[in-house]
Amino acid sequence: MKNFKKLSCFLAVLMTITILAGCSKSKVPAEPTSKTALVLGTVCTITLYDSDDTEIIDKAIARLSELEDILSINKTGTELDLVNDMSGIEPVKVSKDTLTVVKEGLKYSKLSNGTMDITVGPLVKLWGIGTEWAAVPTQEDIETAKSLINYEDVVIDEANSTIYLKKPGMKIDLGAIAKGYAADEVAKLLKDNSVKSAIVNLGGNIFVLGNKVDGSDWKVGVQNPENDGDSTIGYVTVTDKSVVTSGIYERYFEEDGKKYHHILSPETGFPYENEILGVSILSDLSIDGDSLSTTLFALGVEEGLKLIESLEGVDAIFVTKDHKLHMTKGFEEIFTLTNTDYSVAE
Repeated sequence: MKNFKKLSCFLAVLMTITILAGCSKSKVPAEPTSKTALVLGTVCTITLYDSDDTEIIDKAIARLSELEDILSINKTGTELDLVNDMSGIEPVKVSKDTLTVVKEGLKYSKLSNGTMDITVGPLVKLWGIGTEWAAVPTQEDIETAKSLINYEDVVIDEANSTIYLKKPGMKIDLGAIAKGYAADEVAKLLKDNSVKSAIVNLGGNIFVLGNKVDGSDWKVGVQNPENDGDSTIGYVTVTDKSVVTSGIYERYFEEDGKKYHHILSPETGFPYENEILGVSILSDLSIDGDSLSTTLFALGVEEGLKLIESLEGVDAIFVTKDHKLHMTKGFEEIFTLTNTDYSVAE
């Protein structure tokens, strides 16, 4: 029997969000203002700590819905759906949002040498991980899907704002980057509406805006990847940062006693098999963290650390199957280990 488990963002990351006493009651609401919505295929929660204006949150949720209607591969009639439908036929004119996200996706596809490839859509659709009909495909079908994956076959015409996929049957899937872009857009909207203290949680993509209202930093937990996100291994102390995690516990199904997770290899056509249980990225922009979390998972610890340490403004932690934690120097400086089942690799 196949079992499928979706990520619940309420359990995905433990966030210490206590507002310490002593704040001015005339400026800070007595309680946080929060709303939750099912959008972008996950449970999303936006919480304000220095404002009780629910209209601001409504605007943010509306923006998320707008992006879902543009960027989703799982809804019919979206811009991305049209781009995919017109593969091998003609270029499709798209919005600034779609052009921006696809360009960023291609940047990281190139950076990873295709280990994270946004044209993995045919494989994603074939496996159906995250749906009730998820199943292990035939090798013949896998080979057919693999033949359609190549980020170099995506043509962007910025002057005319069009995207063209060269081969019929190609499909772009922005699942490894869209939530990151959405989190950044919500953070921007909150700032434009004078919010300075907030948490944006898009199904485990966390963006902490500013500081807590007492001026101290936030504490954001790193999931325990062996407990379906129900507990943490420790936390990072941050301000105005994004924390994004990819792991084998997020979406998967079981067939004949084996688990198949959702991070698919364009080379083998199967889920990546390596030493990693989960990887979390700390970054200024969530779009970078979203892309890099998938990229580093695909690369493995050794190559992943080489890549992340070559980039500026980003840090990472890898959780491996032997319960070791491998971190960049910047991550280690702000990380506190709380789970004795894990230890820092030497």
